[in-house]
Amino acid sequence: MGSSLPYLDPRLSVPERVADLVGRMTLPEKVGQMLQLNAKDGVRHLIEDMHVGSILHASPERVLEAAELTGRTRLRIPLLVAEDCIHGHSFWEGATIYPTQLGMAASWDPELLERVARATAVEVAATGVHWTFSPVLCITRDLRWGRVSETFGEDPFLIGELASAMVRGYQGEGLDDPTAVLACAKHFAGYSETQGGRDASEADISRRKLRSWFLPPFERVAREGCRTFMLGYQSMDGVPVTVNNWLLNEVLRGEWGYTGTLVTDWDNVGRMVWEQKVYADHAQAASAAVRAGNDMVMTTPGFFDGAQEAVAAGRLGEAEIDAAVARILTLKFELGLFENPRHPDRARQSAVIGSAAHTELNLEAARRSLVLLANDGTLPLDGGYEAGADGRAVADAGAPARTVAVIGPNADDAQTQLGDWAGSSGQADWLPDGHPRAMIRTVLDGFREHVPAGWSVTHARGADILTVGPDPEGAFFPDGQPRPEIVVPAEPSEALIAEAVAAAEAADHVVAVVGDRIELIGEGRSTATLELIGGQIALLDALAETGKPFTVVVISSKPLVLPPSAYRAAAIVHAFNPGMAGGRAVAELVLGLVEPSGRLPVSFARHAGQQPTYYNQLRGQHGTRYADLTQRPAFVFGEGLSYTTVAYSDLEVLTDVLGAADTLRARVVVSNTGERPALETVQAYVSDTVTSVTWAEKELKAYRQIALAPGESREVVIELPVAACSLVDAEGRRVVEPGAFELLVGPSSRDDDLLRAGFTVKG
Repeated sequence: MGSSLPYLDPRLSVPERVADLVGRMTLPEKVGQMLQLNAKDGVRHLIEDMHVGSILHASPERVLEAAELTGRTRLRIPLLVAEDCIHGHSFWEGATIYPTQLGMAASWDPELLERVARATAVEVAATGVHWTFSPVLCITRDLRWGRVSETFGEDPFLIGELASAMVRGYQGEGLDDPTAVLACAKHFAGYSETQGGRDASEADISRRKLRSWFLPPFERVAREGCRTFMLGYQSMDGVPVTVNNWLLNEVLRGEWGYTGTLVTDWDNVGRMVWEQKVYADHAQAASAAVRAGNDMVMTTPGFFDGAQEAVAAGRLGEAEIDAAVARILTLKFELGLFENPRHPDRARQSAVIGSAAHTELNLEAARRSLVLLANDGTLPLDGGYEAGADGRAVADAGAPARTVAVIGPNADDAQTQLGDWAGSSGQADWLPDGHPRAMIRTVLDGFREHVPAGWSVTHARGADILTVGPDPEGAFFPDGQPRPEIVVPAEPSEALIAEAVAAAEAADHVVAVVGDRIELIGEGRSTATLELIGGQIALLDALAETGKPFTVVVISSKPLVLPPSAYRAAAIVHAFNPGMAGGRAVAELVLGLVEPSGRLPVSFARHAGQQPTYYNQLRGQHGTRYADLTQRPAFVFGEGLSYTTVAYSDLEVLTDVLGAADTLRARVVVSNTGERPALETVQAYVSDTVTSVTWAEKELKAYRQIALAPGESREVVIELPVAACSLVDAEGRRVVEPGAFELLVGPSSRDDDLLRAGFTVKG
């Protein structure tokens, strides 16, 4: 085929090239272009027989094979190679795996997340992958849900800040940058509003509720240029999102003017036939999905014949398929794939994957992801402010050597430390043993490598968490996908506990590392309980009884309910799956080599029966407690301690009467009243005191992070557009209602932590 064909001419505009290419394609080629299929079992059939436009879950060898096969097709349309590169290049051996999205959210630092996404894109692009299914913009509501770790937490504003940063990082300066990868905002929309925490169930959610909380983060990234959106699995008001015309066409493509590409989640089109049972066959489902505006259909092979049958029967116009194909081809032209298909580059891989710069960034992200939740003054241990030349803590002069016992099932579990969407999490079969152990520093590694010279570190497992067994409903789902094995909690072991108690009694300080495991995380792995399972509670009970000072470190995918014995600890540190460098970061924090700066992006329940526990609850219920339990969370959104004390004073609104187009300006004095430095997250919430509809008592609207030296005070200026002080009225319109408001400023969302100052918005 000659290079003079218009679609191969880079001097023409993208619309001209798209129109020419679509005009040359057969119907099977068009339908195939809309398919994204699983490369797990090979790629030849997908490319030669089904004309597939995209592949995912392709091993490194299959990415190369697919590129070669595509070059021999009639039109040589390059593939979009996609992968779930969620917190690093998830399934590439040697790639840098960062804290999970929830862990990174604890930094409250968009600039840091943008750098992580940029570094991830650089590694991903070198391997021939063009598209990452990240970031997740779902709002955490029910902590039992298996995908909490993939979210940025519970607040729409914070989600929008952090998601936009990751989109910028992935997509770089533009898609023509060879290190740019396509970002994908998911799961559009309301997917996390599950029933009973069960994954992919009906989301009982009104359109007004969607507009109030769930849609704003998506609207923000849509307007900021996120090029692809992925649809959720769930239905709303009985309509699967895949065919929800109001959401996809009236709102996304209509009101927001979104021109990007939509991709279904895994077998969404097929699920409407075999699971949700709203269509009789793939022809009906394909027709409905295309008409609703879907472009790329993920892992529904039956769409290939079904869409063609629908066209032949007159249920679906070929022009409707053309519109979807044009959006897919537009991405490929804008990425420059026809001129440079961005095939795997081994030299580039050697230079950038797991590079020293990315490893250092990973350590920074891990440090910033840790949240100190409780501390009676025991922490930091006898370490100094800095590491010595050998990287170890410097003990206080004259202090005796100490023994630290690092105990617990997650103390030395390298793969669990990485969390979901990583080598051993089950989505890829070419990393059966997970990521290289030598790249991962567990908590035990961290203490062995960073305690002061002369100190001793001992270890005991203390408890097992679980085993797994076959699902009694069968090994496979109706569509042929394997069912996850079910969890069988481990029984407490007297022998393991006795070994741990002996280690604790011989130590000066105990670090107990507990949490969950990968078998309790992810799609189809929601949990009925939030408690520590297996022998972990018995282990903590036994450690508390020794009387030795101990720190509880929780490495888990989401907030868990801790037993009373955990609250007897000297300190509690939460680490949301902190990635490859997480164990080092934990040890550094406990030893005082770094300052704790993380703040919770999500509230912690005291009991699973409290669900949901988010801070921005609507006003109006009988009382503030259950008959048998408080409604107050164990730890609240925004909470986190430092190794110093920080005081807030003198909050002042500079102009207390404003119009809807004005900007609120306020100032507050923030003082470090202790002896160690702090990175303080100054949080600003707004409360609309009287509203025409029920609304949240308070909402995060702005925040600033400031570094404070010991004894330093700073005046912090807060600027907030009055337009941000809005609500969604009974007609579904987002408006600012005139009247009295309060600005609330402090270190967390807890009422007792907040200073208040009033202002008025004029009518």
